[in-house]
Amino acid sequence: MRREIQHIFYGEPVHEGAGVKVHRAFGYFEASLFDPFLMLDDFRSDNPEDYLKGFPWHPHRGIETITYILKGDVEHSDSLGNTAITAAGSVQWMTAGSGIIHQEMPQGDANGSMHGFQLWANLSSQDKMVDPEYREITSAEIPVIKREDGSIIKIIAGEIDGTKGPARGIGIDPEYLDITIPAAFEFTHPTKRGYTAFIYVTAGKGEINGQKVENRSLILFEDGDELSISSGDAPLSFLLLTGKPINEEIFWRGPIVMHTAEELEKAFQEYEQGTFIKHSK
Repeated sequence: MRREIQHIFYGEPVHEGAGVKVHRAFGYFEASLFDPFLMLDDFRSDNPEDYLKGFPWHPHRGIETITYILKGDVEHSDSLGNTAITAAGSVQWMTAGSGIIHQEMPQGDANGSMHGFQLWANLSSQDKMVDPEYREITSAEIPVIKREDGSIIKIIAGEIDGTKGPARGIGIDPEYLDITIPAAFEFTHPTKRGYTAFIYVTAGKGEINGQKVENRSLILFEDGDELSISSGDAPLSFLLLTGKPINEEIFWRGPIVMHTAEELEKAFQEYEQGTFIKHSK
């Protein structure tokens, strides 16, 4: 059964960190519809004033943050002792778990461009307090499938044509694909029934089940066995994400997402008291 459109979101501009301008495709108010995903931010900009203030030191607990860079560099440091520069084509996959404090400072490229996306994924109640983990996935580790029909698929998580992405062993069993299809082409993709699935258009114009979509359109699907998207008279690029819902209550304030109100309050108390970090370097 082909998935129908549940809703199309167009997002809104917001300021995050120390004043970074981002386009929030979905977030706090829509999170229950996207379980297990919590938020998707699009920070594509060619103006350094939009992003150079960055995201200075701040905490996370109870979630995973997944940052995918298309252009520019992002400097990362964290309380685990990691320091890294995430370059174009690479991914940061960070499991905050019991708590991590980090900073992300966008640097842009030689042309002043900083393009990328940050996705937040929830952790189940049994995984909220696992040890934090940071993983840097380089562009060389991300397989690129080039099909004879002209479609190009980068596999961050999931499996296409027998090839698996590098992000594995994740509780929500996600697919994270960056796809470009040629003009006048219909792309169909099988999906696991019961899993949340959405597409975020990143370039071009197209159509889904008779509905027009374009850059920064986010299409959330109803349940089904497959989904489909068609391009117009030019190539179409989009992110395709699926994941297994957690089906638990969400208590969320700022950078911390917990299973109960008591856990959320405790997290902020610990941060204020200096007992937030549970891991050793």
